[in-house]
Amino acid sequence: MNREKPYRILIGGGGTGGHVFPAISIANALNRELENADFLFVGARGRLEMEKVPEAGYEIVGLPVAGFQRRISLGNITFFGKLMHSMILSSRLIRSFKPDVTIGVGGYASGPIVRAAARRHVPVLIQEQNSYAGMTNRLLARSAARICVAYSGMERYFPKEKIVLTGNPVRQDLLLPVGEKERSLAHFGLKPGKKVVLLVGGSLGARTLNESVISNIDAIAASDVQMLWQSGRYYHGKAQQVLMEHGAENIVLLPFIKEMNRAYQAADLVISRAGAGTISELCLVGKPVILVPSPNVAEDHQTRNAKALTDKQAGVLVKDNEAVKSLFHTALELLHDERQITLLSENIRKLAISDASARIAGEVIKLLEEK
Repeated sequence: MNREKPYRILIGGGGTGGHVFPAISIANALNRELENADFLFVGARGRLEMEKVPEAGYEIVGLPVAGFQRRISLGNITFFGKLMHSMILSSRLIRSFKPDVTIGVGGYASGPIVRAAARRHVPVLIQEQNSYAGMTNRLLARSAARICVAYSGMERYFPKEKIVLTGNPVRQDLLLPVGEKERSLAHFGLKPGKKVVLLVGGSLGARTLNESVISNIDAIAASDVQMLWQSGRYYHGKAQQVLMEHGAENIVLLPFIKEMNRAYQAADLVISRAGAGTISELCLVGKPVILVPSPNVAEDHQTRNAKALTDKQAGVLVKDNEAVKSLFHTALELLHDERQITLLSENIRKLAISDASARIAGEVIKLLEEK
């Protein structure tokens, strides 16, 4: 699409990588399709998007909005003040930027900016990444012209006529040629000919996953498998100390893995939390996975995400409170069951939607054409 006056596209949301990177992927897809467009992101001050969006080449404005804690917290005292301030700033942004369309990707900043856009009759598209719709998107659904989802059955939460199944945007560089596996193993100092377990818990780390490794370190060291362990920055020091004390030479420890494409390719089995973005990546690379849903997310989203896979025999679920005791017994047993490993891999690959960013961009363009 082309026109003399640039299209003005506002993208609101963030808070975690699971919201930020899909938002950037959508913007990149629109940039490829629209020859003349201006983008403005709206995020939450002090959150990941304030760093990652400028790195991707886009302008961003931060709002003071923060999440509401479902437990008693001093932070809730200031919540409503920050929310009102964010609503006022959002209204000003809509008046000054004059967007042709607004995209809400979820997260703290999505609510105020999408509400402000809808009040000024700006077409709104929201993206729901999880199999269980979050409260913010359920409240915003009435204002949305399109609702892009990653799972079937979402008419439980949204008007059926607004729903479009697009999948979740994922990094396309995750896929490497088949012949690259030995190079990927060598990249991490892993030996060919031995099964590899990849354990990831996010950039900061996941306490239960790390404790599961530490509590079972001797059994892992004595096994015939290798482990690539992303501990996260918070837990890396303790993890290093444990490895030194136990001398587990078949474990490669990293605080953060930048080359996730090589990590996925090296892995025969992945252990992970059950964030929507991570699950979409695992579907794309087709790796068998054990999911340990975090109990610390709103409305238990991750358990619902995991069950969307396990109900289709596309993953294995281990509860957070059982992981320290049973996770590695399950992993080692699964690695030696070739039939089950193959079945899980085949089934999870069937759920992949590789062109989600392009599909969402297509829906945005339809809204621009309708306007």
